[in-house]
Amino acid sequence: MDTDLVKEEAKSATEPLIEGFIPKLVGKKVIIHLTSGGQPVTGTVERYNPYEILLQTTKGKLLVFKHAIATIRQVDEPMKGFTI
Repeated sequence: MDTDLVKEEAKSATEPLIEGFIPKLVGKKVIIHLTSGGQPVTGTVERYNPYEILLQTTKGKLLVFKHAIATIRQVDEPMKGFTI
């Protein structure tokens, strides 16, 4: 058995999905629902780091801590599987 292949598979299985998701959102408009509830936050993703996402909203810049995010969705991308 190729140990390098096993290590590579283990690494890809443990990488968080978010690492590939958030970079694609930079410059795009998103809706973020927070774990605390309330109104969702809408804005354009300016930057991010391992702990925070910086949004440009209609009221100015907003720093959102990733641990407080329940869901994040790109606004201009239609949701698949839903019909109205």
